[in-house]
Amino acid sequence: MDTIFALASARGKAGVAVIRVSGNLAIAAGQALCGDLPLPRRAALREVRLEGRLVDQALVLVFEPGASFTGEATVELQVHGGTASVRAVLQALAAQPGLRLAEPGEFSRRALENGRMDLTQIEGLADLIDAETEAQRRQAVAVMSGHLGQRAERWRADLVRASALLAAVIDFSDEDVPEEVSEEVVALLDLIEGGISRELEGAGAAERIREGFEVAIVGAPNVGKSTLLNALAGREAAITSDVAGTTRDVIEVRMEIDGLAVTLLDTAGLRDADDRVERIGIERGIDRARLADLRIFLKDGAEVLPLDPALEDIVVQAKADLHPEREGSVSGKTGAGLDGLLLRIGAVLAGRVSGSSLVIRERHRQALSEAAGSVGSARAVIVGGGPVELAAAELQASARALEIMIGKVGVEDLLDEVFSRFCIGK
Repeated sequence: MDTIFALASARGKAGVAVIRVSGNLAIAAGQALCGDLPLPRRAALREVRLEGRLVDQALVLVFEPGASFTGEATVELQVHGGTASVRAVLQALAAQPGLRLAEPGEFSRRALENGRMDLTQIEGLADLIDAETEAQRRQAVAVMSGHLGQRAERWRADLVRASALLAAVIDFSDEDVPEEVSEEVVALLDLIEGGISRELEGAGAAERIREGFEVAIVGAPNVGKSTLLNALAGREAAITSDVAGTTRDVIEVRMEIDGLAVTLLDTAGLRDADDRVERIGIERGIDRARLADLRIFLKDGAEVLPLDPALEDIVVQAKADLHPEREGSVSGKTGAGLDGLLLRIGAVLAGRVSGSSLVIRERHRQALSEAAGSVGSARAVIVGGGPVELAAAELQASARALEIMIGKVGVEDLLDEVFSRFCIGK
């Protein structure tokens, strides 16, 4: 396998840049550029030279095979983070025989292939790199730490145990499964099915943490929706004016509320409009608001809107600066009531994500659903006194679904798509 290298830290000017070299020739390449290398996992300062010419100084780290991120021999060079310095060191590495620049995600792919991480951990790592909020970070760290893969391995071990018990009686196909074997197998299957079901129950909440929520602001024209959006976002994201119908398309602003990713939507004012373009904007706003996870109904009095609040939707009175007597009202102009509104939004969304699981992707959900379905089928066969071979086949199908989820089998076509989303140095 080729020895690869790449910049592992972010591109651009920085105090320090980390360059990673991984593969069978990594140690030799490090020695060619830096001379005597430090002992494994001991940092030491070295000069980086190419053909006797000083290129840079680097803090050098060496990792033995089996002890690195990729599982291969690895050398990391922490060099000065100037653009020219990084380019010069990369060019020096490219001049070494047998080395080539890594492809996107190739370091992580080698970590998977060498058993250092399973596929769910790789996906957690990708999510950690992309995490924008505290909730996303916590979720990604939990998945990257291998908790989902560990649970899958426990379920798989129980499936192997159940299969072994069934295999012991398959040779006696003319007889019923002994009662003690049947009871132990059913107990194991109940344990597996219960664990998988709990993970699947929290999949929807986990997806909302990862993807974020949509919160739509709806109300009549000139009620202050765009002003409220700008106040919550802390910037002039939407045009505001006293002309009815100013907002004709849905304005989106991404922000964080109580550690959760939220996209605020400013919709067109709801009214009977004569202008055809405005009517299209109103229809789009209503459709988008209905699809949103939560709606904030901003009202100026007791007007009736062509959209009714759902159970957890928030209804507030507008223009607290003009009508301070309105209890719980808000004002985008003065900021009155905004803290309370944010607390209400955060409380509703926090309730939606309570009980979230580690099933963060549709691929995980499908695999676990297939595994649970096969376990249920096997249990029904055993309880109903059906053919033992059929139950054993269902258990094998369940184990394979779990193996697919953690990347042990049947994911070759998926890997290119997964790793293409990583940067070159990861």
